[in-house]
Amino acid sequence: MKQPIYILILLVLGLSLKAQTLDDYLAEAIESNPSIQASYLEFEAALTRVSQENALPDPTISIGYFVSPIETRVGSQQAKISLTQMFPWFGSLSAKDDAAAFLAESKFHQFVNTKNEVLLQVKESYYPIYEIEEHIKWQLENIQILNSYKDLATTSFSNGKSSMTDVLRVDIMIDDIETEIKLLQDNLVPLYISFNRLLNKPDSSIVIIADNLKIDQSAFTFSKDSIAAHNPLINAVDAKIRSMEANESVAKKNGLPKIGVGIDYVFINERTDIDIPNNGQDAFMPMVSFSIPIFRGKNNAQIEEAQILQSALSYKKVELENSFISNYENYSFELYKAQELDKLYEEQIKKTEQVIKILYTEYGNSGKDFEEILRMQQQLLKYEMAKATITKAFFLAQARLEYITSKTENYETK
Repeated sequence: MKQPIYILILLVLGLSLKAQTLDDYLAEAIESNPSIQASYLEFEAALTRVSQENALPDPTISIGYFVSPIETRVGSQQAKISLTQMFPWFGSLSAKDDAAAFLAESKFHQFVNTKNEVLLQVKESYYPIYEIEEHIKWQLENIQILNSYKDLATTSFSNGKSSMTDVLRVDIMIDDIETEIKLLQDNLVPLYISFNRLLNKPDSSIVIIADNLKIDQSAFTFSKDSIAAHNPLINAVDAKIRSMEANESVAKKNGLPKIGVGIDYVFINERTDIDIPNNGQDAFMPMVSFSIPIFRGKNNAQIEEAQILQSALSYKKVELENSFISNYENYSFELYKAQELDKLYEEQIKKTEQVIKILYTEYGNSGKDFEEILRMQQQLLKYEMAKATITKAFFLAQARLEYITSKTENYETK
């Protein structure tokens, strides 16, 4: 049977390559996945908004020159310089700072969720590969067993105990299995490529999957209460709500007067026609100014917008919680179902193997019921492959529960 070059490379190099665990791949994804990197940079960009929002507006400086000097008692006014600094109403800057800080916090929670999503995607790509490789392994082992059955059937035919049809039945089954293996191997190639893309690695990178996954029959370790408390998507919505509350406060304070503090400095020419005290002395005048918030339509609209967004985000939070709780129940059942089926398949495999041994011995003596041996062998293969499938289902359900409850391990980058 011909095998794809990709699979042959795995078989040849698999033993010489350093084995990588799933945790190794997850650490690679955190370090290299572009979605994670982009999300983190968005969080860093949001942090810069904090220092932008708590800054005062630029001061205003104006310079004027009297084309026609204005005469005063101590001389004529020649030029004037004015410097003014406006200050928003008390608490406005801190409210803007809070709004930007809560928005940055929301971005951080979104970054954590993006990381968790990528880790889930890696697992959702990893376990189907495990399933197919296990199916190939059992199919190849089944061919070896069928070849031994073929030898037995040939010997039985030579001794006149059975007909040639038993040998032909085995050949037909082997041909079918070889075709199935070829299709499974072909199916692995796009799965390998998808997996490598999640790690931002070349499509041709070798992927080594552990073949010792075991379903854990221990007690359930996930808590529904941790969804509302720790899920980063829900935490991100909470932070956005607080940001909108701060924006509402900013809008209200923007409707209050702004305070300006400044000075005027007037250059005065000295009089030459008379000698008087303070002759030609420049004038210095401190000033205080207030803006008058007459047109409040814009501020009222901003307040209303912030309030509406708070309500919308509150509904979004409820929708997320409902969705996660529903998924939690579904995945919990999938986990329980996988555990129960795994125990069933273990028992069925043991019993089927016992039946096959008995039938094998009887056929060697009588040359009868060979078709029953083949049927039970196929039943054994069915259980073994079903066990691989249910193992995949167990670990996928576990990974999805880890995601929605934020029970995700910390993976060190390399």
